[in-house]
Amino acid sequence: MFMKYKIACAALALMSSVPAFAQEEPTSPVTVTGSVAMVSDYRFRGVSMTDKGMAIQGGLTVSHESGAYAGAWGSNLSGWGTFGGANMELDLFAGYAIPLNETTTLDVGLTWYMYPSGLDITDFAEPYVKLSSQIGPVKGLVGVAYAPKQEALGNWSNTPQSRVGDKEDNLYIWADVGGSVPNTPVTLKAHLGYSNGNPGLGPNGTSLAPTGKYVDWLVGADVAVPGTPLTLGIAYVDTDIARVEENYLRPNFSDADGSSIARSQVVFSISAAF
Repeated sequence: MFMKYKIACAALALMSSVPAFAQEEPTSPVTVTGSVAMVSDYRFRGVSMTDKGMAIQGGLTVSHESGAYAGAWGSNLSGWGTFGGANMELDLFAGYAIPLNETTTLDVGLTWYMYPSGLDITDFAEPYVKLSSQIGPVKGLVGVAYAPKQEALGNWSNTPQSRVGDKEDNLYIWADVGGSVPNTPVTLKAHLGYSNGNPGLGPNGTSLAPTGKYVDWLVGADVAVPGTPLTLGIAYVDTDIARVEENYLRPNFSDADGSSIARSQVVFSISAAF
């Protein structure tokens, strides 16, 4: 979710002029990274959170050399169900990244999804476990996120079983792979995810798996602009949600002109990382 950008330079001529007794300043144990982005559509697990409209997004992460980290990420939204009337999503997260060897890292953490200015019972917590590894220019990641039973994910409407105060859980399993094209600023990327959760709207449109079970995927490419922290992106996003399942959730599951917010879409982005 968050991009890191580091600039490294070697000034050998300058180093040769430094007095022999000079010492390097100690490296800080804390690193701050972040990013800002503009996207043509905010897709969360394949479903548009902005009714296929543009979004401005940004995040900040504070990491300690021990592996502990915490941060926040936010985006505007106008998604299906309106999230209790909220026009913003704010995610707070914290975790611990454990290097298993030189190329593999285990990451355990929790995300707290918040919808400021929305109605009550929209916020929920989702722990996650991610395992990532890099071989040459190719990096792969598999992850599992499980949100335990909470009211925000409950069966509150549009189902025969709906009842106020119901609590439901949600499971999301995904895999990502990406790799840079040698001698170019291009990185290719792909994603595949599986959701299993509440087949309803939740109390305020916050169900993570709106049709119960579905698969989402993405293929795309990023192009780093040389000499800048900017990255241009393009991605094809889609789900296997059937029309009959979409119709069951209308009108919430459509944009202003009545078209689906879970069907294929090409998403463009421009981002800057620091």
